[in-house]
Amino acid sequence: MIRVILPYHLCVLAQHEGEVRLDVAAPVTQRTVLDALEARYPMLRGTIRDHDTPRRRAFIRFFAEEQDLSNQDPDAPLPDSVQRGDEPFCVIGALAGG
Repeated sequence: MIRVILPYHLCVLAQHEGEVRLDVAAPVTQRTVLDALEARYPMLRGTIRDHDTPRRRAFIRFFAEEQDLSNQDPDAPLPDSVQRGDEPFCVIGALAGG
């Protein structure tokens, strides 16, 4: 069971409160977790990844074990603690401004 934490605005869009728990078949990667998340909550399609390119949106970041995974290969295995469900995979809405 993979634990996913979403930013508030995506929780509202998905009509889900709190942590999302997903069954994800191995290998557990950013891509497989996001595929499972979008399959369960189709209204999130296009909000985390681009519809056409499946690339991460510019103002979305991914974290696990206090490490930024945003620029890693989306097919690289996630840390073991995330795969076991000990630690969450966090989707963070980046802040920008001037």
